[in-house]
Amino acid sequence: MERSKNSEQRPQFWQVARRCCQLAAIVDIAFFAIFMALDSPILAWVNVVSVAMYAWAFYAFGQRQNGLAIVLVWTEVLVHSALGIILIGWDSGFHYYLLMFIPALAVTMRLGYAIILLVLLWAYYVGLYATSLYFAPLQPISAEALIGVNVFNLSVVFGMFSYLGFIYVRTVSSANRKLNRLASTDGLTLLHNRRHLTELTEAEITRSERYEKPMSVLLIDIDHFKLINDLFGHLKGDEVLQHLAKLIRMELRQHDLIGRWGGEEFLVVLPETDITTAEQVAERIRAAISSFNWSDNLKKDMTVTLSIGVSQLAPNETLNRILNRADKALYISKSCGRNRVTRLEK
Repeated sequence: MERSKNSEQRPQFWQVARRCCQLAAIVDIAFFAIFMALDSPILAWVNVVSVAMYAWAFYAFGQRQNGLAIVLVWTEVLVHSALGIILIGWDSGFHYYLLMFIPALAVTMRLGYAIILLVLLWAYYVGLYATSLYFAPLQPISAEALIGVNVFNLSVVFGMFSYLGFIYVRTVSSANRKLNRLASTDGLTLLHNRRHLTELTEAEITRSERYEKPMSVLLIDIDHFKLINDLFGHLKGDEVLQHLAKLIRMELRQHDLIGRWGGEEFLVVLPETDITTAEQVAERIRAAISSFNWSDNLKKDMTVTLSIGVSQLAPNETLNRILNRADKALYISKSCGRNRVTRLEK
């Protein structure tokens, strides 16, 4: 159960583990040739078994049988490391591969289980070292060959750790970017959510005051949106919101800000824009929405319209004040028949 849960939570790790099985199999193929050349047939044929085990683990990872795959990988590395040290000595460097389990345990296990297995791994590691001190290798090879095997093993482990490190950094960075998007984006319209847009607007107010540049806001509300939901259902209502978000975005400049402010409300922030220009932008948005062909989404000949309130930032004014004024302008648009733009100056 624990492994299954982790497999769902850390899919990137299992993908990396699957790739490592491929790399390990290639390394073992190379070892087969090396040990045959060094006249160490036992270790050579051990690598054939190792290739088969990694192939099986690769298949198991692909079938999401992660528990089986991990057992195969652990068994292969533990047995292979022990055989390498017993047959040709500690200086062969086969113990390096045991260190690969340390980050894997941290990722795949709960803290308690990871600590227990780390202690056992440490005991196994020390046990192999103690064995190498008291018992001579059963199939020793020349000193030059031993150095070559050690450097080869060190290079492989160094390369794998580097590969895993780069993959980890890339995965974490990608996950952080995704979390930031989720924290700052409205999931339906993919616009800024209210919290993030508030932060951006506060920063824009500070910039406008510092450089004495005008700034205006549009508070946009969909007319009779409840009726759309009641007649066609909330799924159709969601589609309308998504289309509106795209259409409004098309009428804005790249550096303009737009976010979903409420259920059917949008807030547009127009940097370096006075109220007259902002009113023109609002009218352009209103006209684009009312003239859009909604027949694919709603009842034939039915249109979606917007009521918009426009306001410009006054000197030393807070965000709440400019929004309150835009809201009053929006209310005037609603009370005067909807599908219109109203500007309200301080």
